[in-house]
Amino acid sequence: MKTHALMLAAAVALATQGGAAQATLAPGAKAAPFTAQAAQGGQVFSFDLAQALQKGPVVLYFYPAAFTQGCSLEARNFAEAVPQYQALGATVIGVSADNIDTLKKFSVSECGGKFPVAADTDGKIMKAYDAVSDKRPEAAKRTSYVISPAGEVVYEFTDLSPEHHVPNTLEALKAWRASHPAGK
Repeated sequence: MKTHALMLAAAVALATQGGAAQATLAPGAKAAPFTAQAAQGGQVFSFDLAQALQKGPVVLYFYPAAFTQGCSLEARNFAEAVPQYQALGATVIGVSADNIDTLKKFSVSECGGKFPVAADTDGKIMKAYDAVSDKRPEAAKRTSYVISPAGEVVYEFTDLSPEHHVPNTLEALKAWRASHPAGK
């Protein structure tokens, strides 16, 4: 247990270098369950966090708005890294306040059909994860979480810059996986 805590602390310290980590839901917090309308590859479906967690850890990332420069870059970075997430048994889901019609297009052009993006038009998911933008309350702040299959937040990272979210969540997943070889 002590080794697990030290490894996770080291991974979090390493992963937060290069950006300000503004605490939202802290590691150890219970992740709020949600179901939302989502799109992947232009197809609409209902994404259920609880169902996704039955398959393994989930990387849940919030972004301010589809088709903006930083959000498009971040989505392409996540799409490129999907094979690495899959190798670690993880599912990726992006969430924004955009409507589903916008996300259908975004899921094809920016996400390359590789992972779903969910519509949080009423802001309930953003509020549950304390991911509402301080400057624009109708939008999400750029925050990423790694959630264990047990529904526990094992890592969080908030930074307006999109560059560090993928490498940080991958490092946190690797550290979690190393201390949970059975994947639970």
